[in-house]
Amino acid sequence: MTALRLLAAAFVIHLLLVLPPAPMPAAQALIRLSPELPLILLGLALLGRWGRLLVMAALLLLAVHKIADLAMISALGRPFNLLTDVTLIGSGIELLAEATGGRRLLAMTAGVAAAALATGAALWWATGVWARRRWRPSHRLALCLTAALALGGAWLGQVWPGNGPYVLARAEVLGRTAQDLRRIRQLAAEDPLAHAPGLLSAIDRDVLVVFVESYGRASFDVPFHARRHLPTLRRAESRLAGAGLAMRSGFLAAPTQGGQSWLSHATFANGLWIADQASHAAVLASGRQGLFHHARRAGFRTAAVMPAITRPWPEAATMGFDRVLAASDLGYRGLPFNWVTMPDQFTLAATDRLLRDGAGPPHLFAQVALISSHAPWVPVPDLLPWDRLGDGRVFDPMAVAGDPPEVVWRDRDRVRAAYRDAVDYSLSTVMDYALLHAGDPPLMIVLGDHQPAPWVAQDGGPDVAIHLIGPPHLVDRAAEWGFQPGLVPAEGSTAMPMDRMRDLILRGFGGKLPQA
Repeated sequence: MTALRLLAAAFVIHLLLVLPPAPMPAAQALIRLSPELPLILLGLALLGRWGRLLVMAALLLLAVHKIADLAMISALGRPFNLLTDVTLIGSGIELLAEATGGRRLLAMTAGVAAAALATGAALWWATGVWARRRWRPSHRLALCLTAALALGGAWLGQVWPGNGPYVLARAEVLGRTAQDLRRIRQLAAEDPLAHAPGLLSAIDRDVLVVFVESYGRASFDVPFHARRHLPTLRRAESRLAGAGLAMRSGFLAAPTQGGQSWLSHATFANGLWIADQASHAAVLASGRQGLFHHARRAGFRTAAVMPAITRPWPEAATMGFDRVLAASDLGYRGLPFNWVTMPDQFTLAATDRLLRDGAGPPHLFAQVALISSHAPWVPVPDLLPWDRLGDGRVFDPMAVAGDPPEVVWRDRDRVRAAYRDAVDYSLSTVMDYALLHAGDPPLMIVLGDHQPAPWVAQDGGPDVAIHLIGPPHLVDRAAEWGFQPGLVPAEGSTAMPMDRMRDLILRGFGGKLPQA
């Protein structure tokens, strides 16, 4: 009986040790033998109560970090970073509540809490079984030999190396994050374009930087999405070309996936690789002159059209915008589409109504962050005639159509289909807007902010599409950037890091870097 209790207790500890930090088959994880297990059992046998408390703390910390990694990889395609990701927890809970429903979230929360309590209780029992037993010297010696053999096997690569490499890798991430923060502060302070003359001087019209939410390379490379999106882009390409507009397209490597759109916005505007919240805060505090600061200095009116902003946004004061239009400023009186405050078509129409009213110079240089293709991706609006939008109440029947998110999100295939349809709507809307203004076109820079979560994209890469649409004398300048004619980049096109775009735009449309 005692032997069975010891084996059962050891197995409980084993389960926590082999918990994977990334998705993998459960059977594959369970059959691994952890080299730390004999060492932990030895510690419990030698140190008693104090060893028990130490093991409890270490194993629970390890388990929590691994579970955080699993959640972050599923949502954002990367592991958890303790220094930068804690602030995302609240936003993640809000989005999950919107997608699954409040009741289901409460049930999930209760289930997680119950599992955590059960795990803690099981671990407390298991460590107690080994710590409270009176061990004979021969048994302790046997444990010492077993621990030595296990660690030796791990060192020689004959068994699974255990959690040591994982812990070291996590520590290295923390150290590298701290180094990256110091580096980005230095780069922000060394901007070679801070006082360069003549930037953007070649642009003779409004400029709209339009971010299409969750629009990535999956729309081109993953057949499930491409079968829907590529025909939409090719039809738009033909119509826009027929209206006299030029187009060039390529791919950019984004700093994030699955969420945190503002990191891509900041990377694009500031010309720095901003991949986490700490870097974002550091750049904002640095006084860095971003794309919109330069546009304002070049004589443009600058603005941000942000239908996702429903709370105070004090950071915007440092981003170079003369005017910020949040959700409440756009005049939408219709029903929300779950998390999405308003359809993209209304956002673009509001941009015209509030910022592009034909009053003449100075020209507008604006960021427009569309959100119809943001999770939970249901319901999807219909594209309407532009003169029928009014105050948005015409969309109300669409806002309550179909199954709610908590139903759709029970089926991964339905979620992927909803995402595909939502992106198709956003692309159709943007291209129709460009066609609407073909007679006097703005220069439109249309790009994705990031890919959706890997399990939705079915493509784990960071690449997003970018399109320049407008008059040929401006769009054709992007040929020097490697962007190809049309709306569909060549298959296998290399992605350019997104942080290069600020300087390319500033130099490519009239300015040049000062000579060293």
